[in-house]
Amino acid sequence: MIPHIETKLPKVGTTIFTTMSQLAAEHGAVNLGQGFPDFSVPGRLVDALDRAMRDGHNQYAPMTGVPSLRQAIAAKTQRVYGHRPDIDTEITVTSGATEAIFNAIHAVVRAGDEVIVLDPAYDCYEPAIDLAGARAVHVALDPVTFAPDWQRVKDAISPKTRMLMINSPHNPSGAMLSAADMETVADLLRDTGIFLLSDEVYEHIVFDGARHESALRYPELRERAFVISSFGKTYHCTGWKVGYCIAPPALSAEFRKVHQYNVFCTFAPAQHAFADMLDADPEHYEQLGAFYEAKRDRFREQLLGTKLKPLPVPGGYFQLADYSAVSDLDDLAFCRWLTMEKGVTAIPLSPFYESPPPGQRLVRLCFAKNDATLDAAIERLQKL
Repeated sequence: MIPHIETKLPKVGTTIFTTMSQLAAEHGAVNLGQGFPDFSVPGRLVDALDRAMRDGHNQYAPMTGVPSLRQAIAAKTQRVYGHRPDIDTEITVTSGATEAIFNAIHAVVRAGDEVIVLDPAYDCYEPAIDLAGARAVHVALDPVTFAPDWQRVKDAISPKTRMLMINSPHNPSGAMLSAADMETVADLLRDTGIFLLSDEVYEHIVFDGARHESALRYPELRERAFVISSFGKTYHCTGWKVGYCIAPPALSAEFRKVHQYNVFCTFAPAQHAFADMLDADPEHYEQLGAFYEAKRDRFREQLLGTKLKPLPVPGGYFQLADYSAVSDLDDLAFCRWLTMEKGVTAIPLSPFYESPPPGQRLVRLCFAKNDATLDAAIERLQKL
C-alpha cells in the first residue's frame, strides 16, 4: 500500500512559465513568455568561465562564496549604492535569486507568522512562505500603475507580521519604487520587529534616466533587510543560476544556516568568472539599462502597429500589453489561444495574484530577445 501523501503545497502545480513554454514548443510559437534572453552571454564572461574550469576551480566553493567574488560584489555595491558591505559577514553567494529568497524567508519567518506580499508578485514567494508554516498576506498594487498603496500596506500589518517583501523594478509590470516610497517603507517599519526582503534582480535594467532605489541606499532599511541580486539577469545567463544576498551580520548568520543545508555552495567556476567580469568590465552593468531601453523602445513602437496596447515600462525587461481590443477571453485562455492559433507565447498576469482584478486583460511579453525574434513575433501579432 502506497502511503497517503498530504501535500505541503496544495495550491502549487506546474508553474505558468513551464506550462506556456511547453505549449510554445508544441506549437512552434515565438516564445516571449518565459523571462530569459536568447542572445549571447558576454564573451569575456564565457572566456573567464572556461579559464576558471581549466585552472582547476571545479570543486566545492566556500559556503559563503569565493573570496574574490565577495570582494568584487562589495566594491561594486559601494560604487553603485555608496555602501560597502563586509565581505565576510554580509555577502552570501547563492544558487540563483530564488534560492536566496527561500533562504531569507526561512531564516527569520516562523510558523504562524505573516509575510506581506504585494500583488502581482513573482510565483516563488508564497510557496516559500507556506513551507515555513507562515501565511502570505496579499496587498494589491494599483491595477493600472502598479504603484503601492502604503496605507493599505500599513493596514495589513498585524502583531503577526514578520516580513514585508518588495520588488523593484517589478516583475511583471516593470514599475519602480521611488525614493519617497523607500522613505515610506522606512517609516512603516520603524520601531517594529518586521524584516524587509528587497528583491532587486532587475536593479541595472532601469530606463529614462531613473535611479534604482536599492534598500542598500537607506541605512535604516539596510539594518533589517535581505537584499537579493541576480547575476543571471545582469549577464544574460539565467541558466547559470548564480545570485547573492547582502544582509547585516546577524541576518546573514541566520541566512547562511539555511543556505549551507540547502545547497551548501554555488557553482564554483562561475563565481571566479563573475569576479573577473565585475572587476574588469563594470561598463557592462553600467550600460545595461541603455541596452535594454533601446530594445524596449523598438518593441513598443512595433506593438503600436498591432491591436495590443503597450503599458509604460520604467524598468525590467517585460512589456505588459492590454489585449482587450482583441478578445474578451480571460488571460490564461487568451495566452493559450495566442500560442496555438497565432504562434506567439505570452504569460498571463492572473497567476501572479491571489485575487486578480476583475476584467483585467493584460499579458506579459519578454523583450530580452534578439531583434529577429521580436520581429517574428510582431509579424504574427500584426495579424490579430
